[in-house]
Amino acid sequence: MAKSSKPKRGVTTDRVGTIYRALRRAIIEQALEPGAKLPEDAIGERFGASRTIVRHALGQLASEGLVELRRNKGAAVATPSWDQARDIFDVRIAMERLVMSRLAGRLTRQQIDQLKTHVAEEEKARGRDEPMSIRLATEFHIVLAEMTGSEVLERYVSEVSSRCGLILALYSRPHSSECAVSEHRQIIDALAKGDADRAIAMMDQHLEAVAGRALIVARPNKGRDIKDILAGYTDDESARGKNGARR
Repeated sequence: MAKSSKPKRGVTTDRVGTIYRALRRAIIEQALEPGAKLPEDAIGERFGASRTIVRHALGQLASEGLVELRRNKGAAVATPSWDQARDIFDVRIAMERLVMSRLAGRLTRQQIDQLKTHVAEEEKARGRDEPMSIRLATEFHIVLAEMTGSEVLERYVSEVSSRCGLILALYSRPHSSECAVSEHRQIIDALAKGDADRAIAMMDQHLEAVAGRALIVARPNKGRDIKDILAGYTDDESARGKNGARR
């Protein structure tokens, strides 16, 4: 009797994860801009995957608010409205206040060193690699949430931070990594000293400064082909798979 050609569940899950991570990173780095179409056939061709697998990955991204699944029109990178923008930032500020209160005075020496190393990487990318700079600035907040040990905080900070990235891609002035680097260092210092009030104040100030960069007029879409955009992300995910790297 011939063997079934149906892929094993583990293999399918891995393929979905690979496409999900690549698309998510491309969205966070603003290579895929708000409103960009995400055709299942083109993405599947890029990753050598079926449309069903691509659809599952897009569904995960839609659950995080990063992708819009439009009936009879296909998927596209989400386009947050200006009216939603302030609400999303307010939710983020409230959650990150909780992160600050959980971490102040409780970080280990190893965690402090990890945060400082991360910020050093942000500074290294400043002015040299804007996509990496944007991604590292977002990941700084996700790393802080991870350090609380709360899966709930980690998940929701990750999602709302990424959605804020979409808002900035639409409405903001060019990303200012220099400002972010100095603000991130001040937050680390307050946490290391156990000063929760100062850490919260610094985080509030930092996120308000990020929100303050937003402009009402949206940027024009660059109109690049999705397969060209995802070429580098396909290679990165292939390398991650070979090296067993963790996202």
